[in-house]
Amino acid sequence: MNFFDQLQAATAEERQALFSVPVIREALAGEVSLDSYRAFLTQAYYHVRHTVPLMMACGARLPSRLEWLRGAVCEYIEEEYGHEKWILNDIRACGGDADEVRDGQPAQPIELMVSFLYDLIARGNPVGLFGMVNVLEGTSIALATQAANTIQQRLELPASAFSYLSSHGALDIDHMDTYRSLMNQLEDPEDQQAVIHASKVVYHLYTEMFRGLPRAGATEVRHAAV
Repeated sequence: MNFFDQLQAATAEERQALFSVPVIREALAGEVSLDSYRAFLTQAYYHVRHTVPLMMACGARLPSRLEWLRGAVCEYIEEEYGHEKWILNDIRACGGDADEVRDGQPAQPIELMVSFLYDLIARGNPVGLFGMVNVLEGTSIALATQAANTIQQRLELPASAFSYLSSHGALDIDHMDTYRSLMNQLEDPEDQQAVIHASKVVYHLYTEMFRGLPRAGATEVRHAAV
């Protein structure tokens, strides 16, 4: 079995836990409140703004034996640069306060996730950062391809409120093909284990983030009671 398939098998339980979260199931069915979508974009901003800095830190720490992977990191940085601005634009387009989000603080799961990844690069194996890629791009593909259009129709929002989510459908599918190829070139067992470990940690924290988002039914009940 190649390493990419080993990684998917090793993290199957964590992936199932994520996609079993009620708000994720509701999102895939298009049953999302405006509060929930804004909350998702807010937390997405707080980790996406670190994607390029994390990749830069990772590239700097990779050993010479992984020079081929450093080249891939450079390409990834170029493709990901500025995506956090897309999220702020989406927040504005759906009536949110982008300035408040930009100057705010993440929920604890995202704060811990970002901190874990920086620490992993600085004190552990920088290759582990590709565990984050496995989780976030795999999840965004599912949300973008299965949920974006339905959510847009349900909330009656303009396409300009979905630039981040919609763009990551085709973009991340292409990225995932590249990612599969890269992971299948990893031969060192320690590198492989670092990716598996980071995937499990990020899956757990990302799941906790989604559990903290407001749900459509709960939001509607709250509004009706006001």
